[in-house]
Amino acid sequence: MTVAVRRRRTKTPTTAVLFDIPGPAAQRRNLLIGVVGSAVILALLAYVLYRFNETGQFSAKKWEIFEYKQPQITILNGFLNTLKAAGIAAVLALALGIGLAAARLSDHRWLSLPSFWVVEFFRAVPLVLLMFLFYYGTPSLGLKVSPLWAVVLGLTLYNGSVFAELFRAGVASVPRGQSEAAYALGLRKTQVMMSVLIPQAVRAMLPAIISQLVVLLKDTALGFLVTYDELLKQLKQLATAPQFEYPLIPLVIVGGAIYVTTCLLLSWFATWLERRMGRARTSAPPMAPVQDIGAGPGAL
Repeated sequence: MTVAVRRRRTKTPTTAVLFDIPGPAAQRRNLLIGVVGSAVILALLAYVLYRFNETGQFSAKKWEIFEYKQPQITILNGFLNTLKAAGIAAVLALALGIGLAAARLSDHRWLSLPSFWVVEFFRAVPLVLLMFLFYYGTPSLGLKVSPLWAVVLGLTLYNGSVFAELFRAGVASVPRGQSEAAYALGLRKTQVMMSVLIPQAVRAMLPAIISQLVVLLKDTALGFLVTYDELLKQLKQLATAPQFEYPLIPLVIVGGAIYVTTCLLLSWFATWLERRMGRARTSAPPMAPVQDIGAGPGAL
């Protein structure tokens, strides 16, 4: 009896983890690896800064370009154009992804099969090729696509196919018992999808969706290849200014800081939204108790 109880108490918990908790030796080894890795990264960073200083990249003349109004306006316009293309493409890509995912989850093969091939095709085609096709290829067909829409359409088709797979995988990750219980209540498939599966899937898909939106934002930098006046193209033009000794490195540092800050803001928004959705789920009002039919005045 005592042995059985002891075995039951020492039984491995059902919530298993991927890795065991490291012991003292493993903790010392991980600490040593972390210290050595940090030292190597800091040494490389110090060497890069040293080389920049030796080649005059931190000279005051190269950084004077940011003191003038016209370069500031140029950088701001490029950043706004980047946000414009990313915002339009994000909305269209999400809508396209939802449509393709719904078609792939359909029971009708005349919907699911074409959507499968559309998703696989546009996921395989390079994004640059799509932008080139819309900007340089459509004039031969008698159409004229502006640089903005060449970038937006390319981003929409590529990221829309990726979103379709994310949505499909998110819906498939919901336990099957959820949909079976909904069908048992008499709900139709559309009602099950909209009321049961998608609300649960969105919470699971949210980190992946935000990560793909960050990728979409950074991919707008490819727009300079089709002459779109986004941030990278504007920085490239400013870097050819001879009166500031061709300030390429300062402009790259500032442009990189802008991209990193924007992506960090997106990640922060995703974290805030995920926490808010979690609070809304846990703070739902309790269900009112069901009155027992046999507890009324006329009960025997």
